[in-house]
Amino acid sequence: MKVTVKRRDNAIPVVIGTEYIKLESAMKLANIVPSGGSAKLEIQEGNVLVGGEVCTMRGKKLYPGDRFTFDGTEYLISIHAT
Repeated sequence: MKVTVKRRDNAIPVVIGTEYIKLESAMKLANIVPSGGSAKLEIQEGNVLVGGEVCTMRGKKLYPGDRFTFDGTEYLISIHAT
């Protein structure tokens, strides 16, 4: 008997209507930080992963399909469907 395991994608979508979004803005859009200053601090302290690696660039451009993780929760950048 062959068993196939499908991995469920539990990432929370962050829907954008532009080509890309900066990491700091994505965190604000996802309502995981109260302000840009809070996002800046969390990023600079190394508390955010982009693609599984620590990212300290708050201006890092994220495109649809990119993922970032904060406080154990994964977020997926998605494009707004028209």
